[in-house]
Amino acid sequence: MWHRKRVLVLAGRGRYEDPWHDHAATSHAVAVEMATLGVEVQIRSTFAGVFALLDDVDLLVVNCGRGRPDPAFDGDDEQWQAAHAAIVRYARSGRAILGLHQAANTFPDHPGWRGILGGRWIPGHSTHPPQSVATFTPAAAHPVVDGLGPVVADDEQYCALDVAETSEILLTTHHDGVDHPVAWLSGDARAIYDGLGHGVESYASASRRRLLRREAMWLLGAPDDEVRAA
Repeated sequence: MWHRKRVLVLAGRGRYEDPWHDHAATSHAVAVEMATLGVEVQIRSTFAGVFALLDDVDLLVVNCGRGRPDPAFDGDDEQWQAAHAAIVRYARSGRAILGLHQAANTFPDHPGWRGILGGRWIPGHSTHPPQSVATFTPAAAHPVVDGLGPVVADDEQYCALDVAETSEILLTTHHDGVDHPVAWLSGDARAIYDGLGHGVESYASASRRRLLRREAMWLLGAPDDEVRAA
């Protein structure tokens, strides 16, 4: 059954943390919501060794950032190649990935991550206005967003992301006269990117939590009618 699956939430730490995001707090909020689906949820920080656990995971939730690598603290790029290779193997096995918010800007040392996620943040090009209560609008006929209606949350509106042509846009936000993709379905892996989730205040929104549940259910193989009803 899909609701008996195992979920691992990766919380940014060290190499993949930053001073602008409370990855521990948002990962907890995500795990609490995932638990309502009846799945087994575990939160782990981004230590290199945690990627060895992926063989026992059905859904990998990536909630970490770009970070500031410190070779003296957690190793150099070469020492992280095994971790990145584990993500590639996991994706190629057809298992599910949900990238949240800064996931578009994480793993800068992993050239294959953009392809898996279906897009990414481009430093110096991608941007966002100040955090505020914002509206995010469904942009596709897909079970994750069918009948969902607008998602309204106190969050950042990511703009000018680099989205792969093979990705299917699920959600947009309107800023400066332009509709910007903020959530999509990857065309090259069983993965969804969801640009919401800057802080715990985002998860105070019922519509945002509903979107998160639908994403997880669909990725874990729930029937489409159950996803739409969530």
